[in-house]
Amino acid sequence: MKLNENQRMSLKRLPGVDYVLELAKMDPFFEQQPRAVVLRSIRGAVGDLRTSILAGTHGADETPPSDAEILDEVRRRVEKILAPHLIRTVNATGIVVHTNLGRSRLAAAAIANLEMIAGRYSNLEFDLAAGARGLRYTAVEDVLCELTGAAAGMVVNNNAGAVLLCLETLARGRTVIVSRGELVEIGGSFRIPDVMARSGAVLREVGTTNRTHLRDYEAAIDDDTALLLKVHRSNFSIVGFTKEVALPELVDLGRRHRLPVMEDLGSGTFVDLSKFGLAKEPTVQESVASGADVITFSGDKLLGGPQGGLIVGHRPILERIRQNPITRALRIDKLTLAALESTLNLYRDENRAVAAIPTLNMISQPLDAVDRRAQDLARRLEQIGDRRLQVDIIDRPSRVGGGALPLLEIPSKCVAVSVDGLSANALENAMRANSPPVIGRIEEQLFIMDVRTVQDDELPLITAACATFLEGAAA
Repeated sequence: MKLNENQRMSLKRLPGVDYVLELAKMDPFFEQQPRAVVLRSIRGAVGDLRTSILAGTHGADETPPSDAEILDEVRRRVEKILAPHLIRTVNATGIVVHTNLGRSRLAAAAIANLEMIAGRYSNLEFDLAAGARGLRYTAVEDVLCELTGAAAGMVVNNNAGAVLLCLETLARGRTVIVSRGELVEIGGSFRIPDVMARSGAVLREVGTTNRTHLRDYEAAIDDDTALLLKVHRSNFSIVGFTKEVALPELVDLGRRHRLPVMEDLGSGTFVDLSKFGLAKEPTVQESVASGADVITFSGDKLLGGPQGGLIVGHRPILERIRQNPITRALRIDKLTLAALESTLNLYRDENRAVAAIPTLNMISQPLDAVDRRAQDLARRLEQIGDRRLQVDIIDRPSRVGGGALPLLEIPSKCVAVSVDGLSANALENAMRANSPPVIGRIEEQLFIMDVRTVQDDELPLITAACATFLEGAAA
């Protein structure tokens, strides 16, 4: 590349990396930072200046950055590199189990147990009574069996892993029969047929998308059949002219043909949500009572715990699954076990669980409580005292999210905000760029915040974020 005289002069005035590094040594801030990060930041800052000169975007008549300005830029880069990528957000979307925002919030009891176990040694795989090596699954098996009525239980890293592990154990190289209307795809392109193929099982579809009969399953059974599989359509619904085989019917068919029956519940629940005026969702207890041999479900959706794939069922089958070498690759760590055990313990008293587990609490919270929070937030925003700010409370539905209850709309209250002379996109961008980010949505040129998923102690954070945006917009 041929440089002009102006570019050559600008490059000549550009400070070298070694020079900036010497400057940094005299600044106390950099004494506390990893040298490799400081050096990377210096090279980045100097490199960007060089690039702008070569690209012709830095004019020769521009004043070169001062030493202080260069160090400020290096400091900014160091802070950005060292800042955590996983940060807290304020969920004002109204989606309770928001996959992109971390799904379920943990209960206080789970957080306290996490802190204790994380900072100390524990009996993760040590049998205190026998003084010998034990199994990590015993930490939750007893409570899982108590809550569900199952004979045995265990947990792996997530429900996709649980499904894969069960299929590989029970049906590798053989046929699994499943209704065509239950071949679901969930987030991240997780598809039942793909997982089945990875497990080594052979898919045998029966019925049609909207109608499958018991005779369809029975006609497909042959000497190569290893398993009958039922998949709960937790993230979509088929309505109209429909027919599906209930789990007890499938269990009866399996027993007549001496075939195990598995149900993938997806987002499992221990609580009958219809008690709160919500749509009926099959509970894990009901699936166990039906006689299914093995049932899988998630720990971090409607259950309100940490990510995990819970497996319950008949003990001989669970023993086979536990002994599968793949189990080790899918096992969970001590932190997940600690949080899960504390969450499951709360379910020993259903009323306590609903009050203490944030997911259940938000889903079941009455509308008048949500309205009071909306009124509180609206007052706080109005007290900012900016005439450009328009605040209204509107009715919009919340959703459960996490692939559960797709048709359910929970009545809720939202705070809608607009700013004269500024777009809703500008406000949404600013709130999302705040620390912590406030995540809402845009509807009809309004920035909408559904307070069903906002906590009381987050109202000041939202107010401060809005005030900061308005102050910057006025400059």
